[in-house]
Amino acid sequence: MTAPSITMNVMLGTALLGATAGTIGTFAVLRRRALVGDMLSHAALPGVCIAFLIMQDRNFVGLSLGALATGLVGILVIAILTRWTRTKEDAAIGIVLSTWFGAGMVLLSVAQRQTTGYPAGLKSYLLGEAAGIGRGDVQLIALVALICLAIVSVLYKEFKLLSFDVDFATAQGWPTLVLDLVMMGTLAVVTIVGLPICGVILMAALIILPGASARFWTNRLGRLLVIAAIAGAAAGVIGTFLGSPLPKQLLGIELFDNTKYPPGPLIVLTAATFFLFSMLFAPQRGVLATAAAELQLRQRIAREHLLRALYEISEPYLPERPAVAEAQVLAQRSWRRWWVDWWLSRLRKRGLIERVNGDVRLTPAGLGAAAEVTRTHRLWEMFLVESAGIAADHVDRDADAVEHMLPKPLIRELEERLAAAGRLPMVPQSVPQSPHDL
Repeated sequence: MTAPSITMNVMLGTALLGATAGTIGTFAVLRRRALVGDMLSHAALPGVCIAFLIMQDRNFVGLSLGALATGLVGILVIAILTRWTRTKEDAAIGIVLSTWFGAGMVLLSVAQRQTTGYPAGLKSYLLGEAAGIGRGDVQLIALVALICLAIVSVLYKEFKLLSFDVDFATAQGWPTLVLDLVMMGTLAVVTIVGLPICGVILMAALIILPGASARFWTNRLGRLLVIAAIAGAAAGVIGTFLGSPLPKQLLGIELFDNTKYPPGPLIVLTAATFFLFSMLFAPQRGVLATAAAELQLRQRIAREHLLRALYEISEPYLPERPAVAEAQVLAQRSWRRWWVDWWLSRLRKRGLIERVNGDVRLTPAGLGAAAEVTRTHRLWEMFLVESAGIAADHVDRDADAVEHMLPKPLIRELEERLAAAGRLPMVPQSVPQSPHDL
């Protein structure tokens, strides 16, 4: 095979592996079992060494079966420790991971002392060696991908409930232990198949990163699995491309020396880049979007507090709109003058206030907005006093913390409940009297 065809073959294998690992790894992330993938990859090393010592040959299928055997034993030991002893799950994972990996390193040293051990390249299982993937290996990865897809499709509803509410599934009489073992067994198979590509140390990252990245983009499980599969496949293709001779052949530049940088670490770094991008730029859960939403909320709270202060100062003179001295506004709360000046200028640009000889007066539009804010505040105050048992002289601070996030349907429900109890004025949309002023 020519170099480009070898690279395309490896790309296909890594894409299939990344998509499968992303799909199955998503359930591990949702179940807070992400470290199980790390445990499986480390627990597979002694199985690889034992299989080689028995066969005296680096047969992909044989080594994978050996790795799968010790990985499943590791899962069984974790289940026994957590179910029938007082060992917590994280401690059990740590015990199996370190013990199995220690045994694997000892067996690896034994295997490499043999005449065939070093040439067999068993050490490549630590960091992976994707360049050694042949067509038969790609076919095996494709078969594993199809089997995993079939399992997820058949047990989608069960895996979904197991991921989000295992207690409810248990109460409904579902075989949660069997389902859990099927899920973890599928994860074990994917992990073992991926060892020659990403290696013992890095395979866990390919299990965790696509699902963790996809979690920033959606709250729907179906979409989450699709995004994780795409992210995993893309990481496999891009990482393999960066570590291959193709950049030099196609672009005339050598990004990485493919003799020194195996594709496994580059695949993981690509997946980590996707995670960083998702963490920063996802439209709802990303850091930047969250910061922008928080800033908007803080600005709305500040604007509503100032409008309510202006309304409460003007309230004794309504329906007239009196001019309010800035000193009166400052006396309402512990605000700084520069802060009040800045927000008054913002309200003026919005057409909510006007300046009268240096004082401030609400415009008709500003009076309507201020009345709506004050009405919502006092409705919530009345609810807290009558239903939550909060003292009237303490309710103002408690209402301040919640009123800005009340949805309109909840406000309508409050109005209906208070109107039914005869606690609201007869005039619709009027502002009730504050309970702590009664």
